[in-house]
Amino acid sequence: MSVVVKAVAKALPDFWRETADIIPFLDGWLKDHDERFVRKVKKIFEGAAVDRRYSFMSPEEVFSDLSFEERNNIYAREGIKLGSQCLKNALEKAAWQPEDLDYIITVSCTGIMIPSLDAYLINNLKLRQDIVRLPVTEMGCAAGVSGMIYAKNFLKSNPGKRAAVVAVESPTSTFLLNDFSMANIVSAAIFGDGAACVLLSSNENDEGPKILAEEMYHFYDAEEMMGFKLTNSGLQMVLDIEVPETIAAHFPQIIHPFLAKNNLEIKDIDHLIFHPGGKKIIQVVEALFSELGKNINETKEVLRLYGNMSSATVLYVLERYLDKQPAAGENGLMLSFGPGFSAQRILLQW
Repeated sequence: MSVVVKAVAKALPDFWRETADIIPFLDGWLKDHDERFVRKVKKIFEGAAVDRRYSFMSPEEVFSDLSFEERNNIYAREGIKLGSQCLKNALEKAAWQPEDLDYIITVSCTGIMIPSLDAYLINNLKLRQDIVRLPVTEMGCAAGVSGMIYAKNFLKSNPGKRAAVVAVESPTSTFLLNDFSMANIVSAAIFGDGAACVLLSSNENDEGPKILAEEMYHFYDAEEMMGFKLTNSGLQMVLDIEVPETIAAHFPQIIHPFLAKNNLEIKDIDHLIFHPGGKKIIQVVEALFSELGKNINETKEVLRLYGNMSSATVLYVLERYLDKQPAAGENGLMLSFGPGFSAQRILLQW
């Protein structure tokens, strides 16, 4: 019995801007800082390899003194809307009905909702009243892949079932107006908002790439490298400058033993479905794989078009590969990193 990826669909917020259109807002935000600092911040935005980003709120709202409560209310309102839309889009792609779902996982880390998003999706789409639900928070950028891992394990134990993983993120809702740290600045430069849904199935009638294997990798003593700190003003970004170097140091251990357990080597991987964490991380990964004749062009393109949307982003990359319809027998490796510090991996075969 196999678990397959049936469909992936996305939903984007109403607000968007090219990076060049964001630069004027920086002048107002940084008006009390010296010119050298302002130039440095602008250079970070212009060099982030992000041409466009979407947002739950207008740029005027992002660069305003909205309270934590007001920002979180926008996150919840727009998150419910986008989560409902991407789930509808995915069901339409799969030609499934809402009542076909047996399991729903929602993942997000950029706001706080109780009840969680899945409760609203059950009501908005009239999912079955006996559907099993699992809200996942605090997994950060890794949650798109980890949500798929949880769904796969459920489906493996329950043949003939179907599951949805819905990722909804609004990093711009976590922007802190009075935080001029590099972490907040880099976050604002590379992150954008978005939602995505991936449908998985253990129903023998459903077709799609099979999940051959999945595994998590946890870095020891690296809890402070990435995440959010809850403050009176909101969620304050924690982002260590050593993240790319840490990933590079662990990369062989993350990739090769996992593939070896499945009797594969990196040369056997046709598609690298990697989360676009940011320009520096992409450069590190590219350097490690380019000499092997591999590329992460789809990852770079998603970063360019949307920015890093935390947990949803890797699903945008996955959608691009599904749309390309790889040949039967080709292998794909999904990879994302998140707070903990951890790496999440899935091995796919078309």
